[in-house]
Formats: sequence, structure tokens, C-alpha cells
Amino acid sequence: MSVRDLEGRVVQATSGPESLQSGLETLSALEPGESARVVGIAEVCQGPQRRRLLDLGVVPGTRITAELRSASGDPVAYEIRGALIALRREQAEWIRVRREPAEGED
Repeated sequence: MSVRDLEGRVVQATSGPESLQSGLETLSALEPGESARVVGIAEVCQGPQRRRLLDLGVVPGTRITAELRSASGDPVAYEIRGALIALRREQAEWIRVRREPAEGED
């Protein structure tokens, strides 16, 4: 699956070992308390679903932190630009991210 990075280059992001090599993974891989920066949104996410994510501030460079997981594990609440937003696993899998160190870690 391909997405565009901050410079507009097309990069590959998969859920397999290749994603570990490039450092890209999906937002759904984050555990509560972990943060990542958005690299892009998968090309399969189109129309109203894509527009909603963009309207919520899910754009390249945005920092997202997984905050709360529901009892069933789906949805998960993420902090996006100061707002707490619940996303289903399917939606989180469209968002390609690069993990960041936890606050205070270097």
C-alpha cells in the first residue's frame, strides 16, 4: 500500500516486516500512551471517510497519541490536535505513522 510523505514522495507502507524496515506502520498498532506522527493516509481511503480524517486534523506531521481503548478493544480514543477522537480499527489502519519517543525520552 502506498502513501505520500511530507515531501509528496510516494512511499510504501505495509503491515508486514517491510513496514518495520521503513519505520512506517498503521495508527492501529499504537498502544495507549504511545505517540506517532502522521506520514499519510492510505490511498484506499477515499470520499467522505478521507474528508473526515482530514477535517479532524489527520494530516502529515500531526502528532497523535493513543489515549484510551474501549473494553472490547475497538474503538480507541486518540488525542489529535488537542481533541479526543474515537476511531475504529478499520479507520486507524488507513493512517500511516512513524512512532515517536514518549514525552521526556530521547
